Amino acid sequence: MRRTAVIALFLVAMLLVPVQAGDVTVQQEQQEDPRQPNANNTTMYLYHDGYADAWSHFNSSDEDSNAEGEFREEKDNGVININLRFRMKPDLNKQLLMEENGEFRGNFKIDVGGDWTNGDNNGPCNNDCENLTITVFRGGAEVWSNEFTGIQQGEQHVPFAFAVTEDHMEWDGRDDNPIIEVTMKVKGDRQQTTIITQTGNPAWFAIKLGEESRFEMPVSEDSWTEEFQAGDDGMMDSEDTPGFTLVAASAALGMALFVNQRREIDDE
Repeated sequence: MRRTAVIALFLVAMLLVPVQAGDVTVQQEQQEDPRQPNANNTTMYLYHDGYADAWSHFNSSDEDSNAEGEFREEKDNGVININLRFRMKPDLNKQLLMEENGEFRGNFKIDVGGDWTNGDNNGPCNNDCENLTITVFRGGAEVWSNEFTGIQQGEQHVPFAFAVTEDHMEWDGRDDNPIIEVTMKVKGDRQQTTIITQTGNPAWFAIKLGEESRFEMPVSEDSWTEEFQAGDDGMMDSEDTPGFTLVAASAALGMALFVNQRREIDDE
């Protein structure tokens, strides 16, 4: 029996050590990842690599974002079609509860030039331009959208705010991953008339990144309680429950010893 018990202990140790270490590592990464929201930070920031990839998260810096601190497109003649979707990356890994009667607040800094107003006979737009529009999504569900008609030429801040509604009180982890969409169509009409002269104006659009374009979520303090993170069934996932692996391994050890003892008795 002693030999069998030693073997059982060895097998359980082989099972316990790597699995438990992995669980602890995952929990530590979730707790320490500054890109996820926490009780001290519920402000999201926008990022772009300068080419095709746009994303957002809750850390105020990102080394993978464009070093120039902005996303920019320019065109002398023609339409610039801005369609940016800043999806949270990595995906949201927590459940969030918004404050009742709370308010979402954003402030984006942009730089824009050219024409984007249709039908005012004051530029080249001919039903092919669009005002700046910002839309917020909770997963696939639209939470809020607004068309900004007061945009001016040059650099400016675009502040906005909207109230929490009953339909969007809870954000359920990855299924409700936050997405911020920014769209606009700007047109330029610069033309080279001679070697040294030009007419018209170029078009450009830029949005600043990091701390210059942020979105604040009114997350309730109740979000950080174990009860809320456990969900409606009041239970956390087994792999996230502290000590789950230890309990499972102990049960396996007890069963192995019990079976071995029965065999010894039967043999006698």
